[in-house]
Amino acid sequence: MDGSITRITLSDGSSRYRARYRDLGGRQHEKRFVRKLDARRWLDEATSAMVTQTWTAPERGRVTVSAWADQWLAAQTQVKPSTRYRYLGILRTHVLPAWGSHRLADVTHAEVARWVAELRANGSAPATARQAHRVFSLLLALAVRDGRIPRNPADRVPLPRVTRDEPRFLSREEVERLAEAAGADGDVIRLLAYTGLRFGELAALRVRRVDFLRRRLTIAESVTEVAGRLEFGTPKTHQHRSVPLPAALVGPLSARCADKPGDALLLTTSAGTALRLRNWRRVVFDPAVREAGLADVTPHDLRHTAASLAVASGATIKSVQRMLGHASAAMTLDVYAGLFDDDLSDLAARMDAAAQEAAANRVGVLWARPPADRPKSGKRAGQRGGPRGDRTHNPRIKSPLLCQLS
Repeated sequence: MDGSITRITLSDGSSRYRARYRDLGGRQHEKRFVRKLDARRWLDEATSAMVTQTWTAPERGRVTVSAWADQWLAAQTQVKPSTRYRYLGILRTHVLPAWGSHRLADVTHAEVARWVAELRANGSAPATARQAHRVFSLLLALAVRDGRIPRNPADRVPLPRVTRDEPRFLSREEVERLAEAAGADGDVIRLLAYTGLRFGELAALRVRRVDFLRRRLTIAESVTEVAGRLEFGTPKTHQHRSVPLPAALVGPLSARCADKPGDALLLTTSAGTALRLRNWRRVVFDPAVREAGLADVTPHDLRHTAASLAVASGATIKSVQRMLGHASAAMTLDVYAGLFDDDLSDLAARMDAAAQEAAANRVGVLWARPPADRPKSGKRAGQRGGPRGDRTHNPRIKSPLLCQLS
């Protein structure tokens, strides 16, 4: 990079040091300083940024966060509509009120850390603070890739810890009581509690994806309500999966499939429209919870219940992961590690039994008689002479005892 510092005299007789350099595109940049030391430092910083490829044009970082947020949100075509809608809500509620008028180049790491701390101090939950920080960090990361700022000031900001709530599990008796209280929607309750489907997956399940012969459900679609509209798309992990269908649900679901085309929704409202979680919960689920004598039960607790019933039936962690559609078995363990405590106890008991058996066999070996062909003395076959310490490899060296006798 070509750079220079020259001294210039202003009209009032004072002098300034003008530092100039050209960027990789050939465009010239300059700045004036009272001290030559400051001019040299500015030029050195620009040179270092050029060498390390972290240099950005100063004018590109003058875009405000509010203007850049519009460009960033418009570029989020890879996420689901529900995720994009959630991003928009976080921007409007938490990010733009605090950062909208700031220029990208003016955002500092310390200010971002203070902002996260203020969110917690103002009553935001740890998960909310982390989500707000994540959206702001994604926004700034795009600015880095676009060459507007040299680095992401939101990186490595201290974030509050999120404590996961203890999952609520229903027993089989409670599930049946809740299903009976739900009346005509009892099979919906049982389907959620015995298969672990997300509600959006259940609402998007179509007739052609129910295999009654193999008793399998193919989960390939999900529906979410976004700004009052239903948006159909892929499941949460964007992958299809097969879920076992309990035999007890074959009859009720067969009745719902009667006279329906293959592409029709399996479960609908009385008007034939798709189920919406908010309406279904208000009209069906919450009244059934009260009638069944339960408390603090949500539709998502039925998904937790399916996991607990599967583990109680002997399912492995990999089977539970596949049934629930988790991205990895590690994620399943993060949520349901407590369900496998009994497995650990059984494992410890089996290992203890094996250790005791090995110890008993070892005692029998120690007390057994040596083989008949083994010498009773401590010598090996072919060994002669006295103890090993009295022998030598050199026959010319006599022992001290022989020297005294000679």
